[in-house]
Amino acid sequence: MHIVKIIAPAVLFFFNPTLHSQELRVKDAYAAALLKLVKPLHSLQNKNNSDKDAGALRCVHCNVLHTRAAEAMYPFYVTWKITRNDSFLVAAKHAAQWLMQQQQANGSWKETPEEWTGTTTDQLLMMLLTYEGIQQQLSPQEKTNWTVSMRKAADYLHGVMSPEFASINYVATTTATLAKAGILLKDDRYIAKARSLAHRVASKFDTDGFLNGEGGKSHGNKMGVDLGYNMEMSLWGLALYARLTKDQAIDGQVKKAVRTHVNFIYPDGSLDASWGIRSNKWTGYGSGTSDGCQVLFSLYADVDPVYANASLRNLAFIEQNITRSGLLGYGPMHDALFSEPACIYPTFTKAKNIAMAYMLETKNLRVAKPIPSDSAHTLRDFKTVDVALIRTKNMMATVTAYRYKDQLAGSKGKYMFRPGGGTVSHLWMKGWGFVQASSPTQYTRPEPMSFPEAPGVLPLTPRIEYSDTAGYFTNLYEFDAHFETERRNGHFYTTAYGELKDKNWLTGGVGYETRYDFSDAGFEKTILLRYHDAWPAVNVIEPFIDAAGTSFVQTDKKSILIKKGQQVIRIELVSGNAELMVGQDKEHYWAPYPALRAMPIVFHITAPDGKYEETIRYSVTITENSAGKSNTSNRP
Repeated sequence: MHIVKIIAPAVLFFFNPTLHSQELRVKDAYAAALLKLVKPLHSLQNKNNSDKDAGALRCVHCNVLHTRAAEAMYPFYVTWKITRNDSFLVAAKHAAQWLMQQQQANGSWKETPEEWTGTTTDQLLMMLLTYEGIQQQLSPQEKTNWTVSMRKAADYLHGVMSPEFASINYVATTTATLAKAGILLKDDRYIAKARSLAHRVASKFDTDGFLNGEGGKSHGNKMGVDLGYNMEMSLWGLALYARLTKDQAIDGQVKKAVRTHVNFIYPDGSLDASWGIRSNKWTGYGSGTSDGCQVLFSLYADVDPVYANASLRNLAFIEQNITRSGLLGYGPMHDALFSEPACIYPTFTKAKNIAMAYMLETKNLRVAKPIPSDSAHTLRDFKTVDVALIRTKNMMATVTAYRYKDQLAGSKGKYMFRPGGGTVSHLWMKGWGFVQASSPTQYTRPEPMSFPEAPGVLPLTPRIEYSDTAGYFTNLYEFDAHFETERRNGHFYTTAYGELKDKNWLTGGVGYETRYDFSDAGFEKTILLRYHDAWPAVNVIEPFIDAAGTSFVQTDKKSILIKKGQQVIRIELVSGNAELMVGQDKEHYWAPYPALRAMPIVFHITAPDGKYEETIRYSVTITENSAGKSNTSNRP
């Protein structure tokens, strides 16, 4: 058995003096990361050949055999191709054999333990790519079994797939799946259907290059943008279709979209899916059940090496989220928040993505071109979604007022608990990492398989809120806010105007303006409240990520110091009538997605007496750690 040596994943860069530039060992990094994820999956495979479920992958978290987990056949195959360890070839064959046994009479696969069959496109594509690679290792009967199964699944997708049937990521993936099926199974019907679907999908790009179609239905059609599913599913599906069929029109549209989406890879490699309509699955490194951005970036690395660097940045962040069980968790603090292993979905989906990236990447060495978020002093304002990215010398922030609404489902819609209203949904600081992050305004479990139980959790998202006899009201439920951005004198400003609303989007009687002022020193935030039909006490809540080694010290009535390592953030009430508090209900400030814990800092504004306006202003400032000032951990 021949074993190929894989370079350790930390070795991503080297300096070539003849080229006078730093370079990336791209394929080596993919290979190393793939092996890390494949090993725990391989250990979970049922290897008892006398068992009817031989070849299936066991999910300890869900205690179920997920049919989609059989997609691990492709990363098993690619790992075999890299290492020539025959146990991975056997694993690929057995996973496929088990999957074929689960196929429904109509050619589909159910996404066990649920009934959804749209994921048939994901399973078929992995079968097609694996079969193409291992067909010489199959017996004549095995080849027949594979081709019969693949044709049945392709026929099913040919008959049902459309934007009316499924969210747009499934349709986009199916363009690649049917194009590959048409080529491999020599059936032009599949290619024709792929082309029809691809151009239907492309019609749902907006001016900025975001792809609509992830949300609820309106007259049978779906709208709504999710950054995570765009990057990790839809765009690479369209791009692979375009490459397989040489469809230059589609390729051109995806190229434009990739130029937009790469802006959302933060300097630390985190993928900012904090604000989209499926942000309830945001992990920090991507979305919990979508594939990943590596395959997308590998398809365009020849166009611009910036994509290779963005890919490896995110890859390194993914690896930081591998838990003690060897599986990927739901975010950076998974092991601190959960005692049991994570569901295997994040691991096998990211593994298949990395396997595809490895196979599609044409070079091992790429120039380490800076990614867009490396450029300080930038403001990127995406008007079609009311989202702004701000990068200063020390910080990067996403501010969102994305206005999509699921009109038919209303408050029952699973897409309507994302952040909104002009708040920060992701805040990063150099040398610190996550400072703030969003989580669902109300944690629900629309797909019980994918959402662990988390009773009583409160949102990590910065917000304005109050409760009275009419209910709970917050700017996070304001999906009609007016949103403006401005760059002036080296500062970046965002302003949102709206009403505090309940989950049914009904106003309670208090309007607001939120203004952020970002500079190299940090940011100032001004909150103006307008009381017009209600006069409640209001809380302005700023949760800050409570990572290991972080301390929170309230130094006086107006200021709090947050220390992490040698860095200190000072929060100070600059003006206005508010009581500053830290740590109230802190035990509820954690989230499954992204798996993070936060410390709430609250500005409590008492009910107004004879006034109809109240304004507070506070600063979040990066300061030097001075001896004797913030070295003592004094947790509230």
